[in-house]
Formats: sequence, structure tokens, C-alpha cells
Amino acid sequence: MSHKITIRRLAAATLTAIAMTATTLVVSASPAAAATVAGVDVSHYQGTINWTSVRNAGIQFAYIKATEGTSYKDSAFNANYTNAYYAGVIRGAYHFARPNISSGATQANYLASNGGAWSADSRTLPAALDLEANPYSGGYCYGLSTSGMRSWIQDFLNTYKSRTTRYAVIYTTTSWWNTCTGSWTSPWANHPLWVARWASSAGTLPAGAPVWSFWQYTSSGSVSGISGAVDRDYWNGDRTRLIALANNTA
Repeated sequence: MSHKITIRRLAAATLTAIAMTATTLVVSASPAAAATVAGVDVSHYQGTINWTSVRNAGIQFAYIKATEGTSYKDSAFNANYTNAYYAGVIRGAYHFARPNISSGATQANYLASNGGAWSADSRTLPAALDLEANPYSGGYCYGLSTSGMRSWIQDFLNTYKSRTTRYAVIYTTTSWWNTCTGSWTSPWANHPLWVARWASSAGTLPAGAPVWSFWQYTSSGSVSGISGAVDRDYWNGDRTRLIALANNTA
């Protein structure tokens, strides 16, 4: 779910899987059978969105870009986040990580202060940390060693939990995660995993992830109320379980 559509297209070959997991989720053995709740993820690149039309088209949840790094807030976030809520779409914010420009704590605080906070209102998901190939200079893994990347991510996750009481969702690909974190497994004990694999199945998950919770299965979807291509996602369960994740009652 990178911040630029053009970059996402170029990166399609390397997006092999993002897995999201929570140990309390009830899921079936078959991802396709469980993936009954449709969603999207968006940013200002989608332009003005008619969220009522989106909801009427069957979309039940959306992850909306809020922030990137330490100083960028998506120009459409406020409108999207508010209008999605009032249209009845369960929504969450996401942060595009830039681990080579500041600490994880700094970026988690920036997210929490700029739209990524949480409230138990049945329509607000815990925010997602978007971890993927570096689209800027500095290397695929942002110039960090695997131990350095683990420390950065843990710093972000700990700070977000301290600020909001929630475990952040982690968006990544199997290839990026295994390469840049050295197949780190410990976050999946608590943090839901989102699978970003543009294919007919979620595929192999990041090391140690037992199940995906969300799956981004295409970057070229079509939804009424959104002009042009949009990322499409599934939730691995029913709406009741999604609301439970939103309200932290799972």
C-alpha cells in the first residue's frame, strides 16, 4: 500500500504476501471461504470519494492513509476518515513507515496525533503500520540491518500501544518482512497481519504468522463511488468479528 500508485505498480512483482493476524480471531482453514467482508484502502490518489456509494456497493471497511514519516499528512485523510464513518464504513488509519528518517516512536506519535488515535465506537479499527520496500533512496530495507529494523518496528509498536491501548495492524509483504526483519516472528503473537499479495490466494505468509486477518488482493479494483483503480481487500471473518476487532472485544 505504498504512497504512490506508480511505485506500487512497479513494485507489483515483489509484493508476495502481507499477512495480518490476531490470536483471538476465529478463522476457517480456507482463506477464500472466510473472506466474506469486502474492503478498500485509499489515499488522496483516489480523489474525492462518495462514501455512501462505496458502502452501498458492499464495502464494509476501509484503511485510509493518514501519515508518512514525520511531517506528511495525507491531504484527503480528514474528509475520507469522517465521511467513511458517517456512511457506515468501519475505518482505520494507516501510516507509511520511513524507518531511516526518525525513530519508530517519533513516527508512532505523529500518527497517533494526526488521525491514528482510537475509540471504541464500533467503526474505528486500530491503525496500520505500512512496511514495504523503500520507494526513495536508501535501499530496499531503508539502510537498516535486520536487528535495526526489528528495533525500529518494536519502538513504533510499543509507542502506538502506549498512546492508544491498541496493538497496531502490520501491513507488509512476505518478501520484505523476511528479508528486512530476518524472518522475525514475535510481533504476530499480538499484532494483526494484513496480506498484500495481488493474486488469487494470499500465499505464503511472513515467518511465524499463523493466519492473515486482512488481505490486499489487488491494486486495480473497481468500486462504485471511487474514480479509477483502487486497492481491494478482504477481512478474514464475518462483520461481527471485524466489529470485535474495532472495539477490542475479541
